[in-house]
Amino acid sequence: MLTLVTGCRGRVASALVPLLHRGGHAVRAGSRNPGELSPPDGVPSTACDLGDPGTFAAALEGVDSVFLYAEPSHITEFLAAAQTAGVAHIVLLSSSSVLAPDAGSNPIAASHHAVEQALSDSPLTATLLRPGAFAGNAYQWSESFRSGRPVELPYPHSGTSPIDETDIAEAALAVLTDARLQGSAYHLTGPESLTAAEQVELLAAAAGSPVTVHTVSRAAWKASVSPFVPAEIAEALLDYWAATDGSAAEVTGDTAKLTGRPASTFAAWASGHADAFRA
Repeated sequence: MLTLVTGCRGRVASALVPLLHRGGHAVRAGSRNPGELSPPDGVPSTACDLGDPGTFAAALEGVDSVFLYAEPSHITEFLAAAQTAGVAHIVLLSSSSVLAPDAGSNPIAASHHAVEQALSDSPLTATLLRPGAFAGNAYQWSESFRSGRPVELPYPHSGTSPIDETDIAEAALAVLTDARLQGSAYHLTGPESLTAAEQVELLAAAAGSPVTVHTVSRAAWKASVSPFVPAEIAEALLDYWAATDGSAAEVTGDTAKLTGRPASTFAAWASGHADAFRA
């Protein structure tokens, strides 16, 4: 059984490849720029650009299962190529944002929703992983920590249940290798709801770098991220944080169900990545 893992420069896929390899499972690492990958010895890399259908056939040759990220631009062509290649199972890295009533039009959820719909219309068996906020999103605050500036938050009391990307990779390993888990959708979360301000506090404790939180306006935050975040995504994020301001985020048991252990805490993630937040 050969698994193609797409998007191998991403945090989840790059963690999944060595997990599959160490477990004795044949794996092929795919990326738009395969020359930039450093897979484990014995793991081949291949060009697989989900925006370029010309790369699909070679990447999928001999493949039985695929770990796929949600790029909708040529999803119909990708699924057709997968079916032609004899792929039997696709695991999609989706998002819990698809659970919102406006998923089809929401800029955060739309790409994931479109790919889920395409998989629903396909004869291929699909397993949907729907994580919420990644623990690694906290890297957005690392420069503030290192420079001694306050962390600027538009809604410091908005709650999320951040999940360690390694837990997502372990969940993907489980559904790729255990047929009993396949064909379902899983809402993956961390083990607790935390506000953005509480995450900053845990990072400060782990890094030994005291930092203050400064509440800023929507407009000020949007301007600060404008070089990196499209305006429509920034607005959707602000709306989500506003809607969850002062509310606890949902916590599910799906991560533990798939990995066989409790989901990792954000405090543990902060401790393991503290160097990125030290001056």
